Amino acid sequence: MITQRPLVLPALLLISGLLAAPAARAAETEGGSTSIIEMILHGGPLIIMIWLAIVATSVVMVTFIIQLFLQVRPQNLAPKALVSALDESLRAGNFQEAWETCQANAKTYIAAVLGGALERIGRGKDATDTAIIELGIRESQVFKTRNSYLSVIGVIAPMIGLLGTVIGMMGAFAVLGQTGVSDPRKLALSIGEVLLATASGLFIAIPAFIFYYFFRNRISDATVFADSELSHLVEDIPFDEVKGMRIGENFSAGDGLNAGSVQSKVSHKVSMQLTTNCPVCQTPVVPGHNPCPGCGTTLDWQS
Repeated sequence: MITQRPLVLPALLLISGLLAAPAARAAETEGGSTSIIEMILHGGPLIIMIWLAIVATSVVMVTFIIQLFLQVRPQNLAPKALVSALDESLRAGNFQEAWETCQANAKTYIAAVLGGALERIGRGKDATDTAIIELGIRESQVFKTRNSYLSVIGVIAPMIGLLGTVIGMMGAFAVLGQTGVSDPRKLALSIGEVLLATASGLFIAIPAFIFYYFFRNRISDATVFADSELSHLVEDIPFDEVKGMRIGENFSAGDGLNAGSVQSKVSHKVSMQLTTNCPVCQTPVVPGHNPCPGCGTTLDWQS
């Protein structure tokens, strides 16, 4: 330890000298009010970099707050029009059409979860419910991760401000060591400048933590609402009748005896309001026309 002191002390003196130079320039400022910009510029390169970090942190915080305000809403996670369209398709037995609707709205929470769950309806109710839980956790984690950044900002913003204060205080005391206390006003001005960095860090941290806890509760409420809508959508699916059905890119109504069961028991009701497929063979059909051109099934068109 003794051999390291000759190296450490000159380094500390050099840092003090570098910090003393900008502080000395600030101390030479004549009486009168000093703007915040002038205080920052008088602090030198290190203080300027710290202030840039503070400004960048505040911009990121505001960006996340605006995004979460716009995205984390029950009507955004489960839009009424989308829920209504999915409900009509599922009640009519048009599971492939419902899946395609989900794919077209894949960025929406309820569509992303339901689309993945529909791909497993042929495996039974338990597999479908498990898919809803797993996919719901995955989709909600996107919002939770974004919200966690607000907590991170709330932690690091005061630390950045404190770093600026410590560096500024080192420069102020370096000036004090060189010039003494002949003019306490100049020393007070220098200390006031460096404390401004800490105040700015706290000014960012306080709203960051407030909005972090606000959005944590809001995310929970919105996902609970969307999950409730999902439960209502899938509760009437005849899982015994659609066992073996494959929904998705490789659509199949099933095979063997099970396929006949699906074709005979699935609902033939279809909506006039939607461009749809036959609930039996999934052939595209023109609204209002009978029978299905693919399998000859007579469709019950609903207005």
